[in-house]
Amino acid sequence: MGELRPLAEDLTPESRALATALRELFEGLKVSVRRYAARRVRDAGTFSRYLNGTRIPPWEVVTDLFTDVAEHRGVAATPEAIELVRRLHRAAVETSASPRHAVEVLEQQLADADRDSRRSTARGDALGDALLDRKHRIADLEVRLSQLEAEWSAERERADRLAAANPDVTALLRERDLLQGEVARLSADLHAAHKQRTEAEERCALLERQMEALEQTQPAPTTLPTASSQAMPKVLIVDDQPDNLLAMTAVLCTLDQELVAVPSGQEALKALLDHDDFAVIIMDVQMPDMDGYETAAHIKRRPRNRDVPIIFLTAMGTDPEHSARGYAAGAVDYIGKPFDPWVLRAKVAVFTGIYLERRLSGDR
Repeated sequence: MGELRPLAEDLTPESRALATALRELFEGLKVSVRRYAARRVRDAGTFSRYLNGTRIPPWEVVTDLFTDVAEHRGVAATPEAIELVRRLHRAAVETSASPRHAVEVLEQQLADADRDSRRSTARGDALGDALLDRKHRIADLEVRLSQLEAEWSAERERADRLAAANPDVTALLRERDLLQGEVARLSADLHAAHKQRTEAEERCALLERQMEALEQTQPAPTTLPTASSQAMPKVLIVDDQPDNLLAMTAVLCTLDQELVAVPSGQEALKALLDHDDFAVIIMDVQMPDMDGYETAAHIKRRPRNRDVPIIFLTAMGTDPEHSARGYAAGAVDYIGKPFDPWVLRAKVAVFTGIYLERRLSGDR
């Protein structure tokens, strides 16, 4: 573990380029892998796999390496060098299909959602304290004003004298009105913080379920004897975000379908021209150039593809306005992100079963 392992032989060009750049950085430290791993409190075996290209490190590992090399040499890395390695890292991530890397991506998303939840909780507590303070001050002012008004109604002459002796009554009223305005603003901020925390907690729960699904999923042999003489149906996955394609592919990879993942609506239309045995299409709504609704409209205009069911997957929410537009575009279902992995697997299995039944009966 003290020496660098040779680069793995079956690396993609992107992974090999990233590993080569990381090795050049590491060699500038002039220490063993085991010693550097101990310095950064990391597993030496894992760090060695980062350097031979069999694992893609989190970006934090790369930034730590830049920091340590700069400290050793006494010269900070240039922004151009950092940007070059960042592009190599992004390219390696986008071309990696490792289920373990999918788990790491989800772990990072889970950490982000958990951080949002904790920040929202802390902000909500602070806003709650400020709101309670303003309410107490308003209550105190109300008591003081009530006392003055009671004295005025009980004895008008005395009230006049009190008015003369207390010229700050108007100022008290103005202060109360200002505080009431602050209470309204703080109440709105508190509600927004609670909503943000609730959404972050929901993202945490779904991301944890996605991680559990990926970690528990095991490859299984095809168990449909009636399809043994024919190729299994395909599932078309359309999303412009590489992380989303990676997560959905990892969740569905153990089903009996062949998965075809493409990054745009144009690529989806091309795939449908090349193949006519898709059982279902899973499509993101928000994509550049051609969004999911427009892509679905093109698909439904083609006689050979119009009967392929489309499931929309979107981060815009499942409120009636968006879901109604999805169904109008020809979708059979509409699922919000982050998605529940077991729900997605179940829906894909249902439409694949329907496809196989139709094919065996001679309808397709």
